[in-house]
Amino acid sequence: MIASNGFMIIAIIAYMVMLIVIGFIYARRNAQVGDFYLGGRKLGAVVTAMSAEASDMSSWLLMGLPGVAYLSGFADAGWTAIGLAIGTYLNWLLVARRLRRYSQAAGNAITLPEFFSNRYRDEKKLLTWIAAIVILIFFIPYTAAGFAACGKLFNSVFGIDYTTAMLIGAVVVVSYTTIGGFLAASTTDLIQGIIMSVSLLGILIFGVLVAGGIDAVLGNAQTLPGYLSMTLSHNGASGQAESYGLITIISTMAWGLGYFGMPHILLRFMAIRDEKKLVFSRRIAVTWVVISLGVAVLIGIVGQTLSANGTIATLQGSSSETVLLRIAELISRQGVLCALAAGIFLSGVLAATMSTSDSQLLVASSGVTENLIGECFGIKLPAKKTMLIARATVILIAVIAAFIARNPESSIFLIVSFAWAGFGAAFGPVMLFALFWKRSNLYGAVAGMIAGGAMVFVWKYLVRPFGGAWNIYELLPAFLFACVAIVAVSLITKAPAREITEEFDSVTKMKNW
Repeated sequence: MIASNGFMIIAIIAYMVMLIVIGFIYARRNAQVGDFYLGGRKLGAVVTAMSAEASDMSSWLLMGLPGVAYLSGFADAGWTAIGLAIGTYLNWLLVARRLRRYSQAAGNAITLPEFFSNRYRDEKKLLTWIAAIVILIFFIPYTAAGFAACGKLFNSVFGIDYTTAMLIGAVVVVSYTTIGGFLAASTTDLIQGIIMSVSLLGILIFGVLVAGGIDAVLGNAQTLPGYLSMTLSHNGASGQAESYGLITIISTMAWGLGYFGMPHILLRFMAIRDEKKLVFSRRIAVTWVVISLGVAVLIGIVGQTLSANGTIATLQGSSSETVLLRIAELISRQGVLCALAAGIFLSGVLAATMSTSDSQLLVASSGVTENLIGECFGIKLPAKKTMLIARATVILIAVIAAFIARNPESSIFLIVSFAWAGFGAAFGPVMLFALFWKRSNLYGAVAGMIAGGAMVFVWKYLVRPFGGAWNIYELLPAFLFACVAIVAVSLITKAPAREITEEFDSVTKMKNW
C-alpha cells in the first residue's frame, strides 16, 4: 500500500511540475495587461473549446456530480446533466459569436464588467462597480470549493492533513496563473480537459469490471427504490423512493441557465482568434460535455454497487463526493503500472479543480485591477506596475479563498451550486439582453444585475426553506426576476442613445460565417 501511494504521488507531482513549467513558458507573452487577462484574443479553436469547458467543469464534475448520483440515483444527477448539456449548446450557439464581435466593437473590452459598461455607455461606472462586486462575492467561495477538492483528494487517498493538502493545491494553481496569465491558464485547461477525460473513462471501466460487469451494476441499482427512475429519487437515509415531480425537474434543469452568466466561460468566447472557428469549437465543446457528464453520473452509480458488495466503504453525506477517489485507490493496489495510472486518474481531479480555479482567479483579479482600480477609481498605472498589481491580486484572492476552504466538511456541490446561481442570475439575463435587445438600457441592466444577484440570496435563505413547491433551485426564480426587471425598467426609462443603437445594429449586420 505504501509503495502504491508512492507511485501515485510521483505521477501527481510530475503533473503539477508540468503546469508550473507551462506558466513560465507563457510568461514572456504577457507584454501588457490585456494579454494577461485575455491572451490578446489569440486562442485557437481547440484550445477555446476545451479551455471553456474544462474551466466550466470544476471538481464538481469528478466529485460533486458522482456524489449526488451515488446518494440519490439517476434523477437528480441526470436532470442536472441534461440541463447543463443543453445550456452548454445554447451558450455556444447564441452567445459565443455575438459576444466575440460585440466585445471588440464596444471599446475592445477585455473583461465582462468592461463590456457591460462600454455597451451601455456607463459613464458613472455603475455596472462596473456592481459587476466587480458580484464577481468577488461569488468567485471567492467558488475558488474555495476547488481548493477544498484538493484537500479532500490528498486527505482521503494519502491521509495527508487536509489543510496542508489544500494549501499545496492552492500554491500550484496560483504559481502558474500568476506567472503565465490567461494563455497559460487556457493551455493548461486544454491539457487538463484531456486528463479529466482519461480519468473519467479509466475509472468507469475499472469500476464496472470490479463490480462484476454492467449486469451487476444494473441489478444492484434496481434493488434500490427509485434509484434508476427519472421521476423518483432514492433517499439513502430511509432507503425509500421519493417523488421527483415536474417542478423539481424544471428547477434542476435550470442549471443550464447559469452558462449565460459565467465570466470564466464567456471570456473564452471573447478571446478566440478567428470567429469562423467557433462552429468547430462548439462541436468539440458540446461533445466533450455530454460524454463527461454522462460518465460522471455512471461512476456514482457504479460506486453504489461497489459499496453494496463491500468492495469500498459505504459513503454518507459529503463523503459521497470521494467515490471516484475510492475507486482510484482500488486501481493503485493492482501493481506498479496501475499505481501510476491511478496517479494520473487522480490528477484528473486536480485538473478539474485547477482548470476552474485558475480562470476564476484571473476573472476575480481583473475585477479588482481593471474594473475597480482602473475604471471606477480612475487610477492609471504604468504597464509593469499594472501587471504587478494584477499578479498580487491573484495571490490575495487565493489567500482569502484558502481561508474559506479550511473546513474539510464543506460540500463542494453546495458551494458550487450557490455560486453558479449567483453568476447565472446576476450576469446571464444582462448578457442576453445586452446582446439581443436593442431597447435595453443602462438602467435596465443595473436593475437586472441587482435584482438577479439579490434574489439568489432571498430565495435560498428566505423562500426555499418553506419546502414543497417553494423548494426550487434559486437560479430559476432569480433569473426570471432579473429578466422582468430589465424589461420593465428599460421600458419606463429613457431609450438608449442613437450611438448605442447604431453600434448594436452594426454588430447585428455583421456577416455570419
